[in-house]
This record gives sequence, C-alpha cells and structure tokens, in this order.
Amino acid sequence: MFMGTTPFITVRASRPLAEIEFCAWIGQAVPGDRLEYHRGFLALDIFPMFARLPDQQRTELTRLGSRAFWAAERGLVHLVQERIGTDQFAYIAVARPKPKAAAVSLSALLLAEQEAAC
Repeated sequence: MFMGTTPFITVRASRPLAEIEFCAWIGQAVPGDRLEYHRGFLALDIFPMFARLPDQQRTELTRLGSRAFWAAERGLVHLVQERIGTDQFAYIAVARPKPKAAAVSLSALLLAEQEAAC
C-alpha cells in the first residue's frame, strides 16, 4: 500500500442481495463506495441449464445483474470483477459521482423504465 492512501473497502452482503436493495445502495452511495453484489460465476449462476440456484434465487439474481448493468450504462456505477478462485468471482459495483446535469432522481428513472415495460 502506498503512504497516504486509503484502501478501498468493499461491503459484502451477508446474504443474496435483492435488486431493490442494490437500487437503494446506489441512491445513497457516495463516489468510491464499493458493494459486492454477487459472489460466484454470474453467467453460469443465472443460466437455467446449470441450475446452480433454485429458480426464485436465479430469477432474482438475473434481475440484479441486469440492474447492475443498467446502472453502469447510465454512469451511476463502475462494474468490476475480482477473481476469488477457479470459476469464482466477486462482482463489485463502485459508485460514481452523481451526474450534476441530471435533474432526474434514481426513482424517476426506475419508474420510467417500469412504465415503458408495460
């Protein structure tokens, strides 16, 4: 570690994280906050053929992964992976500075997306 730097601390959920909890974290996170939103092999964990998880957990994980990607596309987070072991990764969201020009809140973005899906 370099002198004068603060190590990044990643918050790891003690249980599988729900999509709504991820959204709540984004809403309150300050730039640089890190959240491990999944540990495993996301592409395999959500794939029905491999059935690593029960259907309900797999469905929630699919929503969570999609929401993380959605947040990254909108510049709210950076998504990074850390290799833990063979076929084992920590999936981490790093909060970015909130866009200053954006007058729309996270809840308004989520509501607009929900209305568009209907």
